[in-house]
Amino acid sequence: ESGPLRDLIEFPPDDIEVIYTPRECRTVVQAVPEEGDTDPHVRDCVRSYTEDWAVVNRNKRNVRKACPNKVFEADEMPDSSSYQDDQVPDWACSIFDLKNSLPDALLPHLLDRAPNEEIDRHNEEHRKANRHRELFALHPALDEEEPIERHCVPEVPKEHFGQRLLVKCLSLKFEIEIEPIFASLALYDVKEKKKISENFFFDLNSEQTKAMLRPHIQTAAISTLARSAIFSITYPSQDVFLVIKLEKVLQQGDIGECAEPYMVFKESDAAKNKEKLEKLRGQSEQFCQRLGRYRMPFAWTAIHLMNIVNSAGSLERDTELEMSLSGLTFGLLSDEDLYKFLADMRRPSSVLRRLRPITAQLKLDISPAPENPHYCLTPDLLQVKPYPDSRVRPTREILEFPARDVYVPNTTYRNLLYVNPQSLNFANRQGSARNITVKVQFMNGEDPNNAMPVIFGKSSCADFSKEAYTAVVYHNRSPDFHDEVKIKLPASLSDHHHILFTFYHVSCQQKQNTPLETPVGYTWIPMLQNGRLRTGHFCLPVSLEKPPQSYSVLSPDVPLPGMKWVDNHRGVFNVEVVSVSTIHTQDQYLDKFFALVHALDEHMFPVRIGDMRIMENNLEAELKSSIAALNSSQLEPVVRFLHLLLDKLVLLVVRPPVIAGQIVNLGQASFEVMASIVNRLHKYLDTSQDMHGRNSLLSSYIHYVFRLPSTDPNSPSPGPGGLGGSVHYATMARSAVRPASLNLNRSRSLSNSNPDISGTPTSPDDEVRSIIGSKVRLSNNVNHAGGFMNLFHEELALQWVVSSGSVREGALQQAWFFFELMVKSIIHHLYFTDRLESPRKNRFPERFMDDITALVSTILVERLNTSLAFFLNDLLSVMDRGFVFTLIRAYWKQVSTKLYTLQNPTLESLRLDFLRIVCSHEHYVTLNLPCSLLTPPASPSPSVSSSSGFSTHVQDQKIANMFELSVPFREQHYLAGLVLSELSVILDPDNEGMFGLHKKVVSVVHNLLSSHDSDPRYADPEVKARVAMLYLPLIGIVMETLPQLHDFTGEDQNSGEEAEGEGNSMISQTVAMAIAGTSTASPIRQHGSFSAESSRSLLICLLWVLKNADELVLQKWFTDLSVSQLNRLLDLLYLCVSCFEYKVISTVKTLTHISLFKSKDMKAKLEEAILGSIGARQEMVRRKRSPSGSAFGSQENLRWRKDMTHWRQNSEKMDKTRAELEHEALIDGNLATEANLIILDTLEIIVQTVSVTESKESILGGVLKVLLHSMACNQSALYLQHCFATQRALVSKFPELLFEEETEQCADLCLRLLRSCSSSISTIRAHASASLYLLMRQNFEIGNNFARVKMQVTMSLSSLVGTSQNFNEEFLRRSLKTILTYAEEDLELRETTFPDQVQDLVFNLHMILSDTVKMKEHQEDPEMLIDLMYRYRTHMIAKGYQTSPDLRLTWLQNMAGKHSERNNHAEAAQCLVHSAALVAEYLSMLEDRKYLPVGCVTFQNISSNVLEESAVSDDVVSPDEEGICSGKYFTEIGLVGLLEQAAASFSMAGMYEAVNEVYKVLIPIHEANRDAKKLATIHGKLQEAFGKIDGKRMFGTYFRVGFYGSKFGDLDEQEFVYKEPAITKLAEISHRLEGFYGERFGEDQVEVIKDSNPVDKCKLDPNKAFIQITYVEPYFDTYEMKDRITYFDKNYNLRRFVYCTPFTLDGRAHGDLHEQFKRKTILTTSHAFPYIKTRINIIHKEEIISTPIEVAIEDMQKKTQELAFATHQDPADAKMLQMVLQGSVGTTVNQGPLEVAQVFLSEIPSDPKLYRHHNKLRLCFKDFTKRCEDALRKNKSLIGPDQKEYQRELERNYHRLKEALQPLINRKIPQLYKPVLQQTDICFVMQFSP
Repeated sequence: ESGPLRDLIEFPPDDIEVIYTPRECRTVVQAVPEEGDTDPHVRDCVRSYTEDWAVVNRNKRNVRKACPNKVFEADEMPDSSSYQDDQVPDWACSIFDLKNSLPDALLPHLLDRAPNEEIDRHNEEHRKANRHRELFALHPALDEEEPIERHCVPEVPKEHFGQRLLVKCLSLKFEIEIEPIFASLALYDVKEKKKISENFFFDLNSEQTKAMLRPHIQTAAISTLARSAIFSITYPSQDVFLVIKLEKVLQQGDIGECAEPYMVFKESDAAKNKEKLEKLRGQSEQFCQRLGRYRMPFAWTAIHLMNIVNSAGSLERDTELEMSLSGLTFGLLSDEDLYKFLADMRRPSSVLRRLRPITAQLKLDISPAPENPHYCLTPDLLQVKPYPDSRVRPTREILEFPARDVYVPNTTYRNLLYVNPQSLNFANRQGSARNITVKVQFMNGEDPNNAMPVIFGKSSCADFSKEAYTAVVYHNRSPDFHDEVKIKLPASLSDHHHILFTFYHVSCQQKQNTPLETPVGYTWIPMLQNGRLRTGHFCLPVSLEKPPQSYSVLSPDVPLPGMKWVDNHRGVFNVEVVSVSTIHTQDQYLDKFFALVHALDEHMFPVRIGDMRIMENNLEAELKSSIAALNSSQLEPVVRFLHLLLDKLVLLVVRPPVIAGQIVNLGQASFEVMASIVNRLHKYLDTSQDMHGRNSLLSSYIHYVFRLPSTDPNSPSPGPGGLGGSVHYATMARSAVRPASLNLNRSRSLSNSNPDISGTPTSPDDEVRSIIGSKVRLSNNVNHAGGFMNLFHEELALQWVVSSGSVREGALQQAWFFFELMVKSIIHHLYFTDRLESPRKNRFPERFMDDITALVSTILVERLNTSLAFFLNDLLSVMDRGFVFTLIRAYWKQVSTKLYTLQNPTLESLRLDFLRIVCSHEHYVTLNLPCSLLTPPASPSPSVSSSSGFSTHVQDQKIANMFELSVPFREQHYLAGLVLSELSVILDPDNEGMFGLHKKVVSVVHNLLSSHDSDPRYADPEVKARVAMLYLPLIGIVMETLPQLHDFTGEDQNSGEEAEGEGNSMISQTVAMAIAGTSTASPIRQHGSFSAESSRSLLICLLWVLKNADELVLQKWFTDLSVSQLNRLLDLLYLCVSCFEYKVISTVKTLTHISLFKSKDMKAKLEEAILGSIGARQEMVRRKRSPSGSAFGSQENLRWRKDMTHWRQNSEKMDKTRAELEHEALIDGNLATEANLIILDTLEIIVQTVSVTESKESILGGVLKVLLHSMACNQSALYLQHCFATQRALVSKFPELLFEEETEQCADLCLRLLRSCSSSISTIRAHASASLYLLMRQNFEIGNNFARVKMQVTMSLSSLVGTSQNFNEEFLRRSLKTILTYAEEDLELRETTFPDQVQDLVFNLHMILSDTVKMKEHQEDPEMLIDLMYRYRTHMIAKGYQTSPDLRLTWLQNMAGKHSERNNHAEAAQCLVHSAALVAEYLSMLEDRKYLPVGCVTFQNISSNVLEESAVSDDVVSPDEEGICSGKYFTEIGLVGLLEQAAASFSMAGMYEAVNEVYKVLIPIHEANRDAKKLATIHGKLQEAFGKIDGKRMFGTYFRVGFYGSKFGDLDEQEFVYKEPAITKLAEISHRLEGFYGERFGEDQVEVIKDSNPVDKCKLDPNKAFIQITYVEPYFDTYEMKDRITYFDKNYNLRRFVYCTPFTLDGRAHGDLHEQFKRKTILTTSHAFPYIKTRINIIHKEEIISTPIEVAIEDMQKKTQELAFATHQDPADAKMLQMVLQGSVGTTVNQGPLEVAQVFLSEIPSDPKLYRHHNKLRLCFKDFTKRCEDALRKNKSLIGPDQKEYQRELERNYHRLKEALQPLINRKIPQLYKPVLQQTDICFVMQFSP
């Protein structure tokens, strides 16, 4: 029965059709010769230019649909007006608030108990409704250059134009207006020295001026009144000039005299010179009356087109063009001179200055021509569409004479001749001949009346005239001419047609009895010579008298008897004749070939060709040699007549001519010459090729022009549309068997592939039947003599197979051409003989099939890969599928053999291209027999026996076959089998060499699926399921590649994770998974991974198969899979979730709209037209590729418009408009939703499969993991609803799963649900609250309390609150209220304790929520925020929470997250160490394992602060209690995870010594587990850490910060030590704190106290806030320094800090040396740095005061140390050394060493208590001088010669210093060397604690 499934297995009846499309004609009427087509060649040409296109159509379509919008919470902007508490309400009040707030809508029937099946069914219905039908519409193909299988429709052959320029002539104005002026424009190319356009004649004379010529004017045709013209420039360049020449009516006098008035008179003096002007005008009128028909050259000018581009600011250019006088010494300008002048115009030179200028104003408007200008006439005066009104002044298209050859086939009839008289030499002619004009006429006989009206008029005259006169140069016997006479040639020329030149002397003065013109000579050019048009340069003799009778058939070179010639018959007249014709080839070889073919047609012998007469008996030889000689013809004419030439060659193959009664087989000759022509085109016209190397001229010939002769619907005879349908062609049918009697000289062509070439018919009946069978439909256009013909494709295949040598090579080079010809011929043949309905097996004779097999098997893959693939693709449409499959198989074998020996990826790549092209067949699915369950199809007879299909009930053993690349699968689905085998081979990780082809092979599959997806034929789900069956093995293949796929989970995606505890808890997804102990998280990566792009494509293909495959089949297969395979599938789905996660739309924000295609401004367009900034070659390429508007070109070629498509995934954001980005986000959103829904569908199928098997636990955990992962990513509201529904169903089916087995997952789920409860989208909140409520309820039902969920929810909330930036408590409050509402409405549990427990929990949560508001206030103050979190953590127990290590851990995690966000890695590491200590503490209670840390004590080496984590005594909490210590971290793996993370953070902080301490705890654990791999890693990391210890490191900078003022609240009078990043300046922290508090309290309210003296609060303004900031340094006692040796030691575990304040006793800060005291303040903090926060309270303060001499000792010690350091520094630093030296021995140092010595050592102190200090200082100086000496010595070794003097100066200073110090240093205090005094020194110690 018919239906979508039926269509799947049968080819549609209207699959292929041949359409005749009328060709589009540019002009209103078609260009055809007026006198009909008498001549066969003309007839053929005209037919070739007018016949319809014959196009083969393979019907296939593509459809795309729009996407609905999806809402993502990630895109919703948080509502700024949302409710926020300003004051933290007290406990009771907040509960009251909660009770009065509004809940979200409740989900109906949530509390009803329904059977699981029903719930599942209901969920599925909802999930399957309104789904996106086409997955691939949402996922663009990989960004490929251009899909290889795309065969672009060739450009329609059309007339060639270059860049088109519109020139409008607006006005021409001289200083005086006394006579008519006529102008012409033309383009010249200086470089090529060539005129590159015909002339455009115009005049801008007023009606009144024109009236002066009244007697000479005929009525002006409108075509001659044009004032604007369109020029075409094929090769734009900098060398193009627009030359304007002016003429006026002939008058007496040399040109200089005639131009004089124009140079003398000025327009401004018109009134003054009125009389003179009147006189001049009068003279002009007389000349016009008498000499009106003659012209004289007047002036010329030129415009360099480049200048126009440069000044194209205003295109309405009123350019004052200097018109330079044209006649100076040499009469008119010869061409040579013109080019010289033009070249000079580019660089102003003296040559031009010699010219005398005439001032005139010419206004032109030059612009790029519009696309379809109105009122346009072609050079043949035909009207171009659109031409709305014939009365409007037209624009003329000016014919181009391209500077170089243009290779474009003729497509319109045009037959023009240009005659250019150049020069005449009458110097040696007797008699008066001075003012000479030449009359030019085109004659078709010798009588004067035979002049034909075919000469085009110039301006303001008739369209055509019978004669044209050249301009006269006054009194010159040897004039140069510059006229161009344009003639419309008659289509058929005879021997009588000729051009006649008559020379006249014009008498300018009116004398008695003197005629106006006197003939002074004659000459002529016959048009035909030996039947060919004569063109070129002629130097003709001129006869003095009229030529005699019958002169026209002879050339004037022939000395006719009795004639008088000028200058003894020498050539005196130079003339050039140029033809622009699509009738005359102007190539002798082409002419000869066409002439012979026509002779055959007309059957007239003998044939005259040139000077030969060819008799019928040698016609065959001549014909063959003329075919061979085509190779010698010029390429340009071959291209111009390409269509006709190829048609004729085809005709000779199809209809072997009968010559002298014999059939002459020209197949071989034609084939050879075709091959060589095609190769020539390819070789020389390589620019016009598409990506497959197909020459565009040839491909458009095949596509539009080629047809089998006699298949033209309108032709009455079997002749090809009038290609001479005569009887003189072979009349034998070339039927299935060739009659032996035919003398077809085929001795060469006997070949194995054609065993029956000379065989006899098996039986007469067969022969008759085959003949009759093959002319079913042809009978009506076979002519009566029974004329019949060869089938072109059969002949072509035969010739190709038997060819050899260079011919074969040539044909193979361009195999595509012959393949496409063959295919089109086959289709024409089948179509016109009605064979498309007949079974494919019987369509072709076996001989033809053999030829094709022979051809395909000999083709070399490397060279002809794509051509062959396209050929086979085409054959699949017309030949037997089985036959084509054998060809493919042969190809496959050939490549496989080569691959086996070579292992060459290039070959594999070619094979992929081949496969991709073959599989792009529009009936690919049908070819694969997708419905093998139905009866075997009749029509496209399959090669494999279809009965091997499955029975209607899929038996189980067949299931595996369907999902694996089994033999039955590959036989049944041949092409799909090949594709999937390739995929599997190339993606095989062991196949290293193929790594580069991943993207390519994935893209083959992606492409195929994408095309099925959008194909309307497969829209029906049942049909799609059948199509998907062809790809079931893909699932297995992708599962195999899982380890190599790109790891999307690891990417830092802008995902929902960021908002959650886990995402930010410093514990990455993978570590978390490792902690959770699920090995499946993401298998260890091996091999080279795929790129993200390929992985994404592969996964989308997988999802497509999962989406469209039959669910029952999938379910059966899942049942067969092992647990590990199913887990692998789940891992794949997990990866898919990450891969298709929605990326937030925020990139769209505010994009300035950059229009992609700004219309180019005028200047650029002009430049392109004139300069060809894209060059003609590219222009042709661009034209070839840009979408053409014709009927066929409309399948746009996307390569050209790549930047228009939405899918440049990797393109820069800025390239896209806002709308595009929004559209992209919309597509992404839809894709994310659909992909996740497919994953959800698959999970549901897995759950159903598993519920019946035993192995469910391990699998369900995996399902839950994927589900949770998808909740964690950015998801649309739509998806989340279905996801929560599935999650509820899962929990209700397997409650124990969450509460007993997957406890970490339970924690995760609570977190995800809470996160969604605070969503801004109400539907998400509604579903999340429902899920959360049911979770509590299910937990309660298991054991009458829900401690576990309670605990997890409380922890989750804490973690959410602590880390989420955009967390909104108002929305969460809503959800809490919703949960309360459910509890109140739940009738079943009303009597239990459940509602009260829920209420308790909700109130508890609400309280945490209120606390968070406070934290939010401090969001900007990191120290305060961490303090609050810290306080929150420590005071939790006091707040009456269920105390729990889990919660403490959560807060530590939160703090770690905050720290690492701010790059405080040391603090983050401390948080993790504290977490680990906490875990260790409880683990040691739970488990007694020797290798585990004993608790906090073990961690003391890492940080002295850790002891605060030690567990409170057992009575406080017992770890066995339900819900306590159940988090995933309270396990050995959790502990390891925390420690690894801590080590990583220490490493990032540069604290490598601490890394070692952490690993000391870890190593025993791994040793106990015998985990060598982990140990190896650890030791590797240790090696790295120890290696880095010597590097330069900087830890923190410390400041004391005190807060004073009631504004600070709790902070008032608190002092802290702040730890800031290394090298923070005092100004920086000061600026930061001042700014922060200034913003909070108002800038004028905050003051920073600038000194570090003790603050007296009474003296401060009570209304202001004061901050005191002092830089402090770590302080160590002397005994401590023994242990603190390294830089790390001195910066780790710091609790004491010091700062110094200078003072004098009278209150000033600074005084003289002897009165300068110093106060040292030592601070002690409550914990050691680094700690889990960056500011720590100061708990103790002590002060030490130093006397002036002690201060001096300290200073000197410091200086000495500096010297020592600078001296011994390695590597030495000369600059630093010199700086320190300068400060030590420099003379200018104020309060320098010398002054110190003089103050304190000049005399022994009177107070014995100071003896010791005196002595100490003395020794210091001793040391100091020693060090100075060392330093000087060192400096000497470092300096260069330029510093010698400086060194000497330093040494002098040093000796001075030493001398001055000598007496002071050597004086000892005698008393000191007696027994020691009792009291040595004195210090004031004041201690106070805060």
